[in-house]
Amino acid sequence: MRMNVSLIQQVSFAQLCRFAALLSLTLAVPLDARAAEPNWAKIEGRNITLFSPATMSWERLFTPRGHSGQKEYREGKNCLVCHGDIDEKEMGKHLVKAGGYIEPRPIADKPGWIVAKVKTAHDAENFYIQVEFDEGAQPNAQMDKDFETKVAVILDDGSVPEASRAGCWMACHSNMASMSASPTITATKYLPESRVSMGSAGGDQIKPEADLAKLREAGNYLEYWQGRLKADGTVSVVDGTILEKRSENAKPVVTATAKKTGTTWTVTFARKKIAGRPHKDIKPGKTYPIAIAIHAGFTAQRYHYVSLERKLVLDSGKADFVAALQK
Repeated sequence: MRMNVSLIQQVSFAQLCRFAALLSLTLAVPLDARAAEPNWAKIEGRNITLFSPATMSWERLFTPRGHSGQKEYREGKNCLVCHGDIDEKEMGKHLVKAGGYIEPRPIADKPGWIVAKVKTAHDAENFYIQVEFDEGAQPNAQMDKDFETKVAVILDDGSVPEASRAGCWMACHSNMASMSASPTITATKYLPESRVSMGSAGGDQIKPEADLAKLREAGNYLEYWQGRLKADGTVSVVDGTILEKRSENAKPVVTATAKKTGTTWTVTFARKKIAGRPHKDIKPGKTYPIAIAIHAGFTAQRYHYVSLERKLVLDSGKADFVAALQK
């Protein structure tokens, strides 16, 4: 009788161990990893042109010498109204090799623009954005030895003044690293609201931390995601915010996959729609300014391709990208 009881105890303990191991394995797999991606073949994409911005900073948008449309912008026209789906390619071809004041350090044989097909979707928990682009023949700039290509998404929820009118130009300034001729400048992207004052070369004096804390509490910052790609499809992801500087979150919640066929990349980002601060909630019924940037040819800092400001909505509405609910 004691043997039978012992056998039963052994069997029960073994079964319990197997159950515990299975439960542990299941819980160890992130929810995002178990969720099925949208059927992208059934989702219509939109082509947008990303172009080389050279050293065209936020400040230069307001100078007649730097921007012929500065008067129209001051009067209320957005960048997209004047240039969207109109002359981005021509601007890129000019800016990438302009020389002198606009592009003092051009990269020889660098293409001026890239076309990206963008698709968006969401399900019960997650938001997805897919960026597909042919980067073409890119010279090796030898600026980033680790990553040949990088893809970034910048997102706002309406909390940042002017982001809906100028997109990522809100964060690009003449006193940033690589924008200035000075090799000692190390400033990253930042928002004008984080500076005590702004001049023709940007703003050097950062507001006190108490003031920055109020801006953060009000959501007055941009959210960004970046996928750093290697030729074998390996992708590492960072996400973060832009306020007084570009800050990476210690633990990214954004995931990404990437595939390269020839010179064409397909990069898919995903994150929970409600991910908690500092990530912005992504909900139906709201319009989100969104911008995309691509580094190609082992470039870094300002040597990227950028989109003009675009709009994102979930389910329905007037926007460049309408993310349909996947069931």
